[in-house]
Amino acid sequence: MTSLPLFSKVSSLIAPQAFWWSTGIEDTFITEPWPSTGRILDEYELTGHYARWSDDLALVAALGVKTVRYGIPWHHVEPERGQWDWSFPDKALGRLIDLRIDPIVDLVHYGLPPWLKGAYLNPEYPDRVAEYASRLAARFQGRIFWYTPLNEPRITAWYCGRLGWWPPFRRGWSGFIEIMMAIARGIVRTVQAFRATDPDILPVHVDATDLYETRDPALTDEVERRQEIVFLALDLVSGRVGHEHRLWPWLLKHGAREEDLAWFQENAVDLPFIGLNLYPMFTKKRLQREARGRFRIRQPYASGDLVAQLGRLYHARYKSPLFVSETASVGSVAKRQRWMDDSIASVRQLRSEGVPMVGYTWWPMFDMVAWAYRQGTKKPADYFAAMGLWDLNPATLDRTPTPLVSSYQTYVAGGASAVGPLNFVAR
Repeated sequence: MTSLPLFSKVSSLIAPQAFWWSTGIEDTFITEPWPSTGRILDEYELTGHYARWSDDLALVAALGVKTVRYGIPWHHVEPERGQWDWSFPDKALGRLIDLRIDPIVDLVHYGLPPWLKGAYLNPEYPDRVAEYASRLAARFQGRIFWYTPLNEPRITAWYCGRLGWWPPFRRGWSGFIEIMMAIARGIVRTVQAFRATDPDILPVHVDATDLYETRDPALTDEVERRQEIVFLALDLVSGRVGHEHRLWPWLLKHGAREEDLAWFQENAVDLPFIGLNLYPMFTKKRLQREARGRFRIRQPYASGDLVAQLGRLYHARYKSPLFVSETASVGSVAKRQRWMDDSIASVRQLRSEGVPMVGYTWWPMFDMVAWAYRQGTKKPADYFAAMGLWDLNPATLDRTPTPLVSSYQTYVAGGASAVGPLNFVAR
């Protein structure tokens, strides 16, 4: 890729004939042990990817995809502050480049190195993550152009700040906002580091999507507020959170400072691509009232139209090219196949409407270990989530192909024709 103005680079990737089929390997890294079990959560270790990385990347190539979302374990790259070990990214990312597969590199997927005390609330976090990003970008300059600064900032803030399950173990909405502000600042600093290191880099901002609904008119305001919170990370980093923002009073009420919010407006970054992480079993949220007057959230299994609903929402708000950056269904092969077919049909519908949906990612490529493992006591195989194109053998961790492999290969081989033309007019 040669150096081009940002608009030209983006435009070349949203041409009618362009569509990126992709996959990825679950790469959650939580390095802090759960107090009662002593367990950490390193998906690459639990699924055997560290040992099988070469074979796994050969499976990626066998799908025919030209793009893969791929995470780098910062805690291994920088095991002690200032001590760098590039052996894993050198061999894994180098192999993808040799295979002519463009990685979208996940810099941070929830977890941080243990030496970064206080995790996201360490005052040095924004500078440390920017340094990490800059060093990696410089190492692969001219070879890798797509990076995700931080996967799912909202979910990170939820588990680290609202639930208190991940470091630094804050709880409540004030904790959520405190973590979110720190995460968003780190994202901005990372993008700034990319610009200074390699102007050819295109940041790919990926967050978890939720679609809120209710059948109770009394909960309409809460549904609207929750839906706005879904967009908060992207709104912050792109400088959209001003006095007129619907969440402004709520943010100040729960501890955000006006000067910090102003910093994001002064340092706003572009959103050249937005990745939507969505799952039929998690993404739809229905608020309802309990007998005692409190409300609770249910997660009904969604139809394939979920993709179209979310694509329209994000396009209306940001006008950026979109791609499905994670999706899969848990369950039988037949259930996974239905979701694949229905969700891809929904992508086709969006493109016919002129929504610039430019890619689709089946994630994870093979089964993952559910996050409950860290807090549980059973063996890892008891936490396998059947979501992949390949299943994991519980005894050997061998990757067992399912009929989904050939189905996905067929879609990938169809290129953009498998999802129809993009009737998009640049604005």
